[in-house]
Amino acid sequence: MSLRPGDALAEFVIDSVSAAAMKDWAVFLADPNPIHLDPAVVKAKGLGDKVINQGPANVAYVINMLLLAVPGAAIAALDAKFLDNAYAGDRLIAGGSVTALTAAQVDCDIWVRAEGRGQIISGTATLTLPHA
Repeated sequence: MSLRPGDALAEFVIDSVSAAAMKDWAVFLADPNPIHLDPAVVKAKGLGDKVINQGPANVAYVINMLLLAVPGAAIAALDAKFLDNAYAGDRLIAGGSVTALTAAQVDCDIWVRAEGRGQIISGTATLTLPHA
């Protein structure tokens, strides 16, 4: 694999955020917040009419993208800023670009976009490259 600053990383696509998976994430994360489980609560809070995906699940999409885009790399640092929510049914695209590269690491800008709404996460990541 040959990376250079400015290169786009291969995108990771989630065709439809699953409300059923949010129930599993609620258990894994010990996060029973009803905005992840009950659309009526989301609506009552004025946040829309669909359940909201957990933030760590959205970050997991970025992690999947990074590890698939740079096989064998390890994530040394990841800084993510949450800009908006991901809702059940959203089509999400995680991607990024190389900002700097050495023999030992790759620095990247990262993002997640909700199709039709724009970025919901932005940030940076540093990957440690495997030694040959």
